[in-house]
Amino acid sequence: MVTQPIANEMAMGIFTGLDLGTIAILLDVDGTMIDIGPSPFEVHISDGLRRSLSRLYDLTGGALALVSGRPIRDLDFLFAPLKLPAIGGHGAEMRVQGEKIITSAQSLSQDLRGQLAQAAALDAGIEIEDKGYSLALHYRKAPQQEQPLLRQIAAKCAAFPGEPTEVLPGKSMFEIKQPAVTKGESVRLLMKLAPFAGRMPVFIGDDVTDESVFEVMPDLGGKGFSVTRQFPGLTGIFSSPAQVRSALQQLASSSEARPS
Repeated sequence: MVTQPIANEMAMGIFTGLDLGTIAILLDVDGTMIDIGPSPFEVHISDGLRRSLSRLYDLTGGALALVSGRPIRDLDFLFAPLKLPAIGGHGAEMRVQGEKIITSAQSLSQDLRGQLAQAAALDAGIEIEDKGYSLALHYRKAPQQEQPLLRQIAAKCAAFPGEPTEVLPGKSMFEIKQPAVTKGESVRLLMKLAPFAGRMPVFIGDDVTDESVFEVMPDLGGKGFSVTRQFPGLTGIFSSPAQVRSALQQLASSSEARPS
């Protein structure tokens, strides 16, 4: 059960003391490095965060990846001019190096996506994010519609019994996707590939959408940090995205942070 713990102030010291020559840094985006905005399309990425990520990418020899529910194209837009290694769409997409994006999920049918999009008619505050391989409905501007929206989604998915789906809840959103696609399994694959292979994964996440990554950390010999929430086996808990940004900046600028 997810609870709201008191933030672990030791998280900052543990994280900023990591050896960049031996770790791979894996970072969720929304609610982890950046503050949740009024909508997914109204968020702010500071130049300072871009500089920290660029520096850490260099210091780890390229073993830094974003692990997000957003499509990789959206991550590139948000973090431009950076084009970092990334797992997008909760594991549906991956880019390790260069420009090539590997997609591991088939698209939901156009008919199903069209029916799900109609659920947004419940309220003008519900926003649609159609990723092709999934569809997200954000109700940050219409919180009173949470349960009616969930009922609409269940009914519309039930009308397509031949198309397996699961509903992934997040912060004021529901995302409908294929059940076999997870961030955790994609992280397992990523950690087998250069330049990530042979390094200790260090993941920071914040939400139930990140549970599958926290679950695979012990198998990979990694460390997991969260933002405000408790998950089993965590190394530390940050109090806010602002504290995560500060930790990344400190790690990037530390005089002891040198590649091996």
